[in-house]
Amino acid sequence: MANSKTDPSSSASPRLDKSTVAKVAELSRLKLSDAELESIAQQLSMVLANFEQLAQVNTQGVEPMVTPTDLTLRLREDRVERREPAEAFLENAPDRSGNLFKVPPVVG
Repeated sequence: MANSKTDPSSSASPRLDKSTVAKVAELSRLKLSDAELESIAQQLSMVLANFEQLAQVNTQGVEPMVTPTDLTLRLREDRVERREPAEAFLENAPDRSGNLFKVPPVVG
């Protein structure tokens, strides 16, 4: 007996075939073997079956949420604060270029 949670062929949803996965792989510039195409087709069919199952859930009257919990924004008051001039920070720089810290390049 097939388990509908793990066997995409037991679902009423259409199963992705290898040719569809091969076309997407080609568009994505991926080289996949026949075994990989078959495995990915099965996995994607199971994912689609899960989405179809989720689509059947009755969400009538349920408000959309950003997070599962209520968020309270803690905003601070805008106020002007006196900061040290940039020169004070740049005095400790081992090397600088104008008003910027000069660092070694990270991309060769």
